[in-house]
Amino acid sequence: MDDPAKVVIALSLFGSLSYTISSIAKAAVAHRREGARLERESSPSLAEARLARIEQAVEAIALEVERISEGQRFTTKLLSEQARSAPKPVQRQISTNTPT
Repeated sequence: MDDPAKVVIALSLFGSLSYTISSIAKAAVAHRREGARLERESSPSLAEARLARIEQAVEAIALEVERISEGQRFTTKLLSEQARSAPKPVQRQISTNTPT
């Protein structure tokens, strides 16, 4: 490498190659960081959506339990009214032909 022009060309080629490789590496690191950031940001929204579905299911269950309990109260009321309004059976002696 006696020719200074060849040395300058070799150094500039090495420098530009080093710069290109470092730029690609920086872009790859930035891409990974962006992917990790997006993953962290999307996780709460998935959790929030899941919590919203759970809340909706709990509300539906509470409504059904209230309907069941209202039906139970109604049935109990009907049975208690029916028991109060029914006359007591009259106890009669059955007549028989046999001597006592």
